[in-house]
Amino acid sequence: MIILGIETSCDETAASICKDGKILTNIVSQQIIHKKFGGVVPEIASRQHEILLNQVVDASLKEAKTNLNEIDAISVTQGPGLTGALLTGISFAKGLGIGLGIPVIPVNHLEGHIFANFLAEPTLEFPFVCLLVSGGHTQLWYIEGMEKYSLLGETRDDAAGEAFDKGARILGLGYPGGPAIEREAINGDPNKYHFPRILLSKNSLDFSFSGLKTSILYFMDDFEKTKIKSLSDVAASYQQAIVDTLVEKTRRAIEQTGTDRCIIAGGVAANKCLRNKLDLVLPEKNILFPDFSLCTDNAAMISYLGQLKFESGIFKKMNFSVIPNLKLV
Repeated sequence: MIILGIETSCDETAASICKDGKILTNIVSQQIIHKKFGGVVPEIASRQHEILLNQVVDASLKEAKTNLNEIDAISVTQGPGLTGALLTGISFAKGLGIGLGIPVIPVNHLEGHIFANFLAEPTLEFPFVCLLVSGGHTQLWYIEGMEKYSLLGETRDDAAGEAFDKGARILGLGYPGGPAIEREAINGDPNKYHFPRILLSKNSLDFSFSGLKTSILYFMDDFEKTKIKSLSDVAASYQQAIVDTLVEKTRRAIEQTGTDRCIIAGGVAANKCLRNKLDLVLPEKNILFPDFSLCTDNAAMISYLGQLKFESGIFKKMNFSVIPNLKLV
């Protein structure tokens, strides 16, 4: 069975070929044009997808040594994401599916991130806790099987990835903020400055990062770079505050559910500080991280999950549409 996966939820245009559960290709074209704007411009993202989709799909097919007539089904991101960007991908997938006479399977982008961990560890077993952390989402889930998901906690305001992006902008480090802060923090002291860790009540699994963003804004109003005050120290301290919050909430979730398995999913899962702190705080737990290439938006997770849904018959027919705020449950 061969599945073509298409991902266009934000500013990455991606295509992947999955054959019998194995990823043959995972082509991702990131739209660097957004860097000069300090963030993703939705209209530009949609137009870039229109330009790039044919190219990435063609490249993915060629690298997999596969032609369109061999494709059994197409899976495509339905949401969540930017409306115009999603519509571009879905329209392309539907047109191709109709032309080839094959099914088109809508895939939840968040669910794709979760199941990307099965590509990293095929022997992964249910149940497990999932920390899903990205630019638009920060959530803790208890996963008992496909479409058996229980929300344990989520952000009450801003996502961790958004906190990284806004923090990087305040520090003048550019976009995307997560990698920019991580690079700047390498030579910094994470204990130099104290930024708040909003943990809410003792047993709460919800998150809050708006106060942290406000704190760095006020801090930088009074910050003057000198020989004893470095931007690297600020970046490292700010990053540590985000990481400490994520790790503590994950620790609580594992404790409350009684499971020994936890997976990390989403773009922020690529952060090395987060990975190291989780391994340090939870050394006896089975903490699984996807490959770095599967942390950010990609089509491998879409094609793989599309195959699982196709095999199980769990998918809608061709009359589905874009759902920008699509929930996992």
